Amino acid sequence: MMPLPTRSNSSAQTSNRIGRFYLVREIGRGSVGTVYVARDPVIDRNVAIKISSVRANPAEKKQFDQQLINEARAAGRLNHPNIVTIFDAGSENGSSYIAMEYLQGSVLGKRMDSGEKFTPETVAAIGLKLADALGHAHKNGVIHRDVNPANIFLSDDSEPKIFDFGIARAPNRLQDAQEEEDQPYTLFRNNLLGTPNYMSPEQATGRPADHLTDVYSLGAVMYEMLAQRKPFQSETTEALLEAIAYKAPQAPHEFNPAVPAGLSQIVMKAMSKRAEKRYQSATEMAQDIQRYLNLGKLHAKVAVAATAEIETVESEAPRSRTHLAVIGAVLAVALAAGGYFWLH
Repeated sequence: MMPLPTRSNSSAQTSNRIGRFYLVREIGRGSVGTVYVARDPVIDRNVAIKISSVRANPAEKKQFDQQLINEARAAGRLNHPNIVTIFDAGSENGSSYIAMEYLQGSVLGKRMDSGEKFTPETVAAIGLKLADALGHAHKNGVIHRDVNPANIFLSDDSEPKIFDFGIARAPNRLQDAQEEEDQPYTLFRNNLLGTPNYMSPEQATGRPADHLTDVYSLGAVMYEMLAQRKPFQSETTEALLEAIAYKAPQAPHEFNPAVPAGLSQIVMKAMSKRAEKRYQSATEMAQDIQRYLNLGKLHAKVAVAATAEIETVESEAPRSRTHLAVIGAVLAVALAAGGYFWLH
């Protein structure tokens, strides 16, 4: 494995510093690493820093170090408002780290676990931005391969950001010496790629995953936000992966009647078992979500116009036939727009 670059002009890491960054406070901890808020004295701003744990066993530490460098390399190729920006990566005194933008808000997964519910319009707006971000990544040769609520950050104003590109496929990705990039991986090995509940059928059956796996995973995230439950629920990983590979979930609107059928249809298309039946790009999915949102705005305008016309008819009875004709024309436009969306 290629080592992370080491700073020759920095002293050994102290308890409150790594590289040029001064650690402010801890905000998260895992088995092989810790996340801190830190201060960049050069730019004079706060950043978030992930640091590998020196207490992890050698195998875990090697894997985490490699994921850090892969995350820096993959995300470093991208420049999109809905993808977390990477500022720096390095190694010091046996600890590897990656510095990224510090965001105010919370992880989508935690908000969902706390029972927070999202309106269909909010889900569509978030899904649109995430699909556009994934489209940007794919055009730059980066496939995330682990899109799930734990890797999506929502700012205080519900602006989504995709992060954690540790297992992403990218042109400059480091590979484990024992694993070829496109070699099908064993399903139940310790380093199973991806998060089971959001894996595509390709991942669930051990086949190589291309950009359409991200389309499926985004659909699964939107499904859970709409239906307030995961697409598949099983007691074992084996049963879960089998369901993902061979069973079709019920549509979100069947669990939540408040979900519009059009938005439910978008999610189900993204989650098609056969990759060729899905949206053939995240950009195509974003375009369909945008059409859905535009149609909703049109319906809202039609409703306002129709209400205004009805009020006018009631106040000007002699001209009622003319106004009723106008109402009919406006509604016809709405129906035609809706028909176009469904036919598309």
